[in-house]
Amino acid sequence: MGRREQYRAELRALQPADWALYLRTHSGLPGARANLELAQAVAEEASPEQIDRLLASDEEYLVLCATIGLGRLLADGSEEGAQRLRSYATDARWRVREGVAMGLQRLGDADLPRLLDLAASWARDPHPLVQRAAAAGICEPRFLNRPGAAAQAIGICEHLTQQIAARPRGERKDGSVRALRQALGYCWSVAVAADPDTGLPRFQRLTASDDPDVAWIARENAKKARLASLLLLPQTPRRSPATRPR
Repeated sequence: MGRREQYRAELRALQPADWALYLRTHSGLPGARANLELAQAVAEEASPEQIDRLLASDEEYLVLCATIGLGRLLADGSEEGAQRLRSYATDARWRVREGVAMGLQRLGDADLPRLLDLAASWARDPHPLVQRAAAAGICEPRFLNRPGAAAQAIGICEHLTQQIAARPRGERKDGSVRALRQALGYCWSVAVAADPDTGLPRFQRLTASDDPDVAWIARENAKKARLASLLLLPQTPRRSPATRPR
């Protein structure tokens, strides 16, 4: 039995009122890393009522668990799940925001087209942290091997990078914009590695930018091994269909 399955079994054996104490005890906090295996187990086992109780606690780890659980409810067809999840995308606590991204990925595992549509919608939201959730949710390697998914993720990364570049320099010091920039510092590499033909030409345009934030995004992604190896490959011009050998 893996750790997650063990946690699920232990949660099932508890009374609902005892969950909070169990989660506090096994959260891994305070510490460098929260116990994400337990958080995922909670998302799988929690009823809608238990998720509501965890959210109402306003304790960081309990809310992290509950936001992943909201993603499971969304995947199960919850009508209000997307709006509730979006409300936590702008939370001041970074672990809660990570829970939102993991909740979105729960939706992607169940219904990838629905995640792609939701990510496209959130990418158009004016709030940088909602935009960040869109990028972090969709730029996951296990999703991007599906037809068209990587191209859509590349388009979202490009759109959000342009959104940063369009902001006045003074606004870019805001923590929410910095968090979006941080996410784009790795999301591009995930998306481009999944579809280099589509992504490399668009990424390489970033490297020529004189905008300091765009240049930072390009540099950070170029450091990632998954993209660095592609950037070292010689780029062979593609033949047009009319000139390909038969």
